Amino acid sequence: MNESTLISLSLFALFAPLAGFIITLLTGKRLKTAYLIENFIISLVLLASIIALFVKLAYYVDKDIVSEITWIDLGIVPIMGKLSIELGILLDNVSLIMMFVVSLISALVHYYSIEYMRGDKRYNRYFAYLGIFTFSMMGIVLTHNILMMYIFWELVGLSSYLLIGFWYEKKSASDAGKKAFIVNRIGDLGMFAGILMIFVTYHTFTFDKIFAAIGEGILPFNSEFWLTATGILLFCGAIGKSAQFPLHVWLPDAMEGPTPVSALIHAATMVAAGVYMVTRIFVMLTGDAMLFIATIGALSAFIPATIALTQTDIKKVLAYSTVSQLGYMVMALGVGAYAFGFFHLVTHAFFKAGLFLGSGSVIHSMHHEQDIMKMGGLKKKMPITYWTFLFYSLAISGIPLTSGFLSKDGILASAMSFGSLTGYHIFAVVGFLVALLTAFYMFRLLILTFHGEPKDHHKFDHAHESPALMTVPLIVLAILSIFAFYTLNPLDAQQGWVLNKWITTPTSVVPESARYPFMVNHETHGSAEAHGQIIHSVEYTESLHHSHYPAMFLSLFVALLGIFIAYMMYEKKKMDADKIAGSMKPLYNFSLNKWYFDELYGVIAIGASLRLTEILKWFDNTIIDGIVNGSGWITKVTSAISGWFDNWVIDGAVNAVAYISGFFGIALKKTQTGKVQTYVALAVFGVMVFYFAMRLL
Repeated sequence: MNESTLISLSLFALFAPLAGFIITLLTGKRLKTAYLIENFIISLVLLASIIALFVKLAYYVDKDIVSEITWIDLGIVPIMGKLSIELGILLDNVSLIMMFVVSLISALVHYYSIEYMRGDKRYNRYFAYLGIFTFSMMGIVLTHNILMMYIFWELVGLSSYLLIGFWYEKKSASDAGKKAFIVNRIGDLGMFAGILMIFVTYHTFTFDKIFAAIGEGILPFNSEFWLTATGILLFCGAIGKSAQFPLHVWLPDAMEGPTPVSALIHAATMVAAGVYMVTRIFVMLTGDAMLFIATIGALSAFIPATIALTQTDIKKVLAYSTVSQLGYMVMALGVGAYAFGFFHLVTHAFFKAGLFLGSGSVIHSMHHEQDIMKMGGLKKKMPITYWTFLFYSLAISGIPLTSGFLSKDGILASAMSFGSLTGYHIFAVVGFLVALLTAFYMFRLLILTFHGEPKDHHKFDHAHESPALMTVPLIVLAILSIFAFYTLNPLDAQQGWVLNKWITTPTSVVPESARYPFMVNHETHGSAEAHGQIIHSVEYTESLHHSHYPAMFLSLFVALLGIFIAYMMYEKKKMDADKIAGSMKPLYNFSLNKWYFDELYGVIAIGASLRLTEILKWFDNTIIDGIVNGSGWITKVTSAISGWFDNWVIDGAVNAVAYISGFFGIALKKTQTGKVQTYVALAVFGVMVFYFAMRLL
């Protein structure tokens, strides 16, 4: 299969979901089975993605394939020079692996939703929305430039808004959709500013051209500081989309959407878009930018993990778990673990999507009950859901023979190496602490949901295993969470084909003075093994090698410790959970109320906004309207005075002149008799008067 066929398959995978969206939306009201069209199309997309991935890894594993067209060509523009904007796709190992992940999760969610959403009054529209979301995600994954990524970025925001607020008649769902949309716009504003800085500096949006220019020493405003600022601004988009601190508050509320949507958007695809974007710009990140990213990732891993400890809504626990695991990925990229960060993105997509679909199976069986404190004993009623949920829990906890163990072990080893080289040991400490918390809250969730005695016997009696359309996706995702799909060595992912051949760390292009000490390129001598992946110094490589087994054993220890504590507390009840919670009531309430972030934002963001609107309203009513109304009053008074002056002074003077003229006219009229004798007598009289007057003078 040649490159053009590979490009055609990828373009089909990109645009077919858009066609499914349009067809399903237009025919949904007239054709009850319109959803089958969307499901058929997504099946073809999955098939095309599998074939494209196989061909790429089998025949073009070391080659990046680019196909582009010129979208806008303005020629020579003053100041900017030659200006043209291209649209295109980039087919490398990372993009095609991600395309496979998106299409697979999307297809499984489509199939699962056939049964889960059956009977919904907007059934066909739901599947249409899944189609536009898949199209948007495919655009982000396949693009070769930052502008096209931003366009699809916003389309993902729109489609997620439609899916989160799908049951918009519920106020909580409509509010959650608005909250997700608005919070994401905050991060997207920073990303847009970073894109503008890139375009002003490089006059292009294409990744390869931008990276090449940076490698030649061309920096924004000729400053390493502004290169750092550009990277951080672009990362702001990931803070919003991947629900990183402090913009993580939208994700738990987004659980108001249908559970399959939670699996699609909030586990494997949309929230992973931010992490994927960081992998795309990884080579242009300076050391300071990476440190900032690692810090945000560490906070985002720790804070939600502490919140998940006390939540009782099954989907809320998984939501905070998702934020925490995304923080893991972001922290991994920040400490230079590019391959492990992306690897965890892939492994997490499968077992977290499985966890959400498993929770949907439970909710469906329990007649939409989501409180785990009202469940229990479902292991007997739902064996397939239980065993797959157990395996997912083991995977996210990082237990050997699971994919989660491989990726998490690599992240923790990288954090330890990073600390030994830079002195920032806090990231490794946070990583191991979060691993402990993750194992605890996941098995707390598992035990309270599936073990013990049922809390609500009425709902328990009616509970049953979900239909095959819902359980088969659970089995598929569980199989994909086994280590053997990534390496034949269950203890070291680096020895497998995924990290050794498929996911390679690209070479940094930032000036050496702006890099971390380990971001130093070796001489590759043209070897295939070294092609495009040598970013770390010898010291970092040796440190990573020495950190591998300590990190592996320590991560396994903390994971087993977390599971053991949950087992003793909730299964054996050797420790009274309520008593422990009561003994640390302030901390328990702090976790239960989600660190009061919503309340804090309610005061700072919402309250301040409302206060600002009140101030602006007062200013408008008092100052602006006062000026306008005052101007009107002054004009009115001035007009009244002017009218009086015109009527009495101007018109009075004119009328007086007319009156005087009339008076003298009437008086002199008497002298006009028409008789000559009278005129002669008056003339003689006048002469006499004149004569005597002259004599007196």
